[in-house]
Amino acid sequence: MYKWVLMLMGGLLNTSLMAQHATRLKSEPSKVVDNSTKHKVMVIPFEPRLYLSEIDFSINKQTGQSAKEIKHNFRDGLNEQCYKALKSKGFEVLDLMEDTTKYAKELKSIYSNLTYDYAIVPNPDKYKAPEKEKKDNSIQKGQVQVETKAGEKRFMNAKTTNAKLVPLLYGTHKTDIFIFINQLDLKAGNDGLVNTGIAIPNRKITWHYTIYSYDAVELNSGTVELDLPTKINEPKKIIQTYFSQMALVLTNRLIGALSNSSSKN
Repeated sequence: MYKWVLMLMGGLLNTSLMAQHATRLKSEPSKVVDNSTKHKVMVIPFEPRLYLSEIDFSINKQTGQSAKEIKHNFRDGLNEQCYKALKSKGFEVLDLMEDTTKYAKELKSIYSNLTYDYAIVPNPDKYKAPEKEKKDNSIQKGQVQVETKAGEKRFMNAKTTNAKLVPLLYGTHKTDIFIFINQLDLKAGNDGLVNTGIAIPNRKITWHYTIYSYDAVELNSGTVELDLPTKINEPKKIIQTYFSQMALVLTNRLIGALSNSSSKN
């Protein structure tokens, strides 16, 4: 009888320990998931006029796609990869390219309330929002006209001209984070030297972006860059292989910005 009581007590003790262990696991979720599930992100595609490509000829030659088709595929594919990367980290996401008919008027309204500063690219490891420069920059042929110093890297930084824009979007869609994809650059490098025997640098993909909170605070901005081999001319492969990597970089920068913002509060 005494032996049976000891066995019963031992079983109850093990059950209690297992329950406590399970409780600890549930109360200690991944920091990334815990951080991101509090947020819903709107991904806003770049304006068609801010697509700057030097490789469309090579893509057309290989795929037969028109310039309009290439631009649309990259614009849609960029947002799609951002959507996937954000979802993989637990964020809720609203992609305005998901239904261009449904969100056409909204995109038009957003673009009409934006302007762009050609700002110095911030250090992504020690981020500080770019300071406003006194020069009045204007866009000509998709580029902001501004004097730059040798070796100085700049990017298109989105600024709202209507203080109510972001709060209104937040009120309508309950999205508290806004990723503006401001420009897509596809640089050709030295494609023309393929048959000369000279060493050829890879082409370069550059995304210009700005991330705002629901109260229009600039959380992060800058560029994401990645080399693109000269032989890759399939938009689908570029999107799935290279855009996907860039989207993860952007998502991790957002997570870092949210973490820094939380630590300051």
